[in-house]
Amino acid sequence: MSLSRPTSSSISSLLKCYTPALARHISRKARPTPALRNRFFARLNAAVNTNSPSSSSSSASSSSSATSTDDSNILFARGNGRGTVPVRPYTFHIGASWAGKPEDPRGMKKVPFPPDTLIGAWRDNTLMRSRGGQTLDAGEDFFFVQEVLVPIYPALPLLSPLKAHVLTRIFLILQMRNRSGVSFGVADGVGGWIDSGVDPALFSQALMYHAHRYSRNAWAGEPEIDPTMDYEEREQVEGWEMTPYECLDLAYGGVLREKFVLAGSSTACIISLNASSGVLRSANLGDSGYSILRNTQIVYRQRSQTHFFNCPKQLTKLPTNNGRKFSRACVDSPNEADTYETKLRDGDIVVAYTDGFSDNVFPSEMVTICSLVARAGGTEEEQVQAMADRLVEYSRQCMKSKLRVSPFEREASRVGQYFRGGKPDDVTVIVALIRETS
Repeated sequence: MSLSRPTSSSISSLLKCYTPALARHISRKARPTPALRNRFFARLNAAVNTNSPSSSSSSASSSSSATSTDDSNILFARGNGRGTVPVRPYTFHIGASWAGKPEDPRGMKKVPFPPDTLIGAWRDNTLMRSRGGQTLDAGEDFFFVQEVLVPIYPALPLLSPLKAHVLTRIFLILQMRNRSGVSFGVADGVGGWIDSGVDPALFSQALMYHAHRYSRNAWAGEPEIDPTMDYEEREQVEGWEMTPYECLDLAYGGVLREKFVLAGSSTACIISLNASSGVLRSANLGDSGYSILRNTQIVYRQRSQTHFFNCPKQLTKLPTNNGRKFSRACVDSPNEADTYETKLRDGDIVVAYTDGFSDNVFPSEMVTICSLVARAGGTEEEQVQAMADRLVEYSRQCMKSKLRVSPFEREASRVGQYFRGGKPDDVTVIVALIRETS
């Protein structure tokens, strides 16, 4: 089976459904140089023939892990101009786990993003990440991890000649540009908006969606250009370097433009890991945060940002033209986010979390749980997922206990307030294990 190159007339007929201006824009983007076009279809035909049922070398099963999938069966979107991805000296293994707090039966009726919208579909796919296909509500928290594999064929109507059995083998690596690194983040919608009839989950979900959308098109560091490339090939290298702070700023702007999000606010923590240099960069606003573990010790812990006790700094969208005043709303800017940068080492563990975790689990307990899971063995992917699951499970146990002193109880006592035991809340944890391959 082989693919024929689309002609100008066939492309024009496909673009009739668009406005003339948008059709011209798509046509320009879809018109590469002859050399790149020939090379693309040569690689694509080779991949199609390899994955055809008539091929004796076809694989019996496919993997959903970016570290174990055969690269020869992957169509990379916008590579480095030669269709190859350089080997990086650092690899990252990511695990994510989450749990929403029990819903209050007397609470407001929430209206989520419809599943047929971009954010709704992305939300559902994200929640199916490591739950065996079972969607579990994250409550008012949400997160993104820019390193999973998803099929790209629903978004590529121009590849309609491909058969279904071939399409299932074509994937888009949702890492940062050209596998330059991994980006992930957590957000916690501020629950106080429920009193105003606003679902706090909409803001946090939209914020993480736009953070994911911007980070997948960016480089973790300076864009890499192969000096052996021809000039035309260098011009095909796309993307730009984007820091977590810039990602947070752009994502916040995306939420402000979302018509479905009428109001709300959220804390946020975004982290990027550079696969070439091993550098971690972060931006944090509010009381979500992260810690870096090295040899059973915490070498860095992100401090919380609060206006006063139990009132974190937060990105906010106020409702427009309703005549109401929100004097208690805190409106903070991405410019107020704490930024940090450090070089990671082989074996380091980065744990990002919302306040549902940090309000109930002490740092020493987090280190102990991660150490015990690491001693149990298993692959890196199994270890990070087990760490994330155990941390979430333990925090849920702690928030139910009224006999155990919690970090939130200690903080309340420091400001002269009385609180006993754990604090029920949504909890989200992302664990990243760093490995140096060189």
